[in-house]
Amino acid sequence: MKTTSQKKSSGTREQIRTVEQQSTAPQAQPEKKDTRLPIDAEARKKNRTLPTEKVLNLLLNTQPEIYRLAEVVGKWIWVAFKEQPAAEIRQHLAQLGFHWNHERQAWQHPCGQFRLRGFQDPHEKYSSYYPADHQAA
Repeated sequence: MKTTSQKKSSGTREQIRTVEQQSTAPQAQPEKKDTRLPIDAEARKKNRTLPTEKVLNLLLNTQPEIYRLAEVVGKWIWVAFKEQPAAEIRQHLAQLGFHWNHERQAWQHPCGQFRLRGFQDPHEKYSSYYPADHQAA
């Protein structure tokens, strides 16, 4: 049988493999810089144990625009934004003890109640309200 195409390669097999490995190796990504603003971890930890009313008062006095978005679900406080808030607002929420819940797309504060797991939607078990609506009345 006559071969019509012949592979022509220059170099030894090991040299060819090395060149192939280098060309298929993933490029090292530059390390991402942490752009988050600093947070006092001890104060955050203490703030996570505050009761619902104290957290709401802190929000009302320091960030009234966030207070208007706050929803109380059971004893937890949820804050959902239409768009990603500015870094300073995220830092303020984190400092107050809020954390981001990717599944619910909301910032949440446990208000000292850390066992709200196991339910698909806490609205089904707990009552909820917007404190800003009640304050205006």
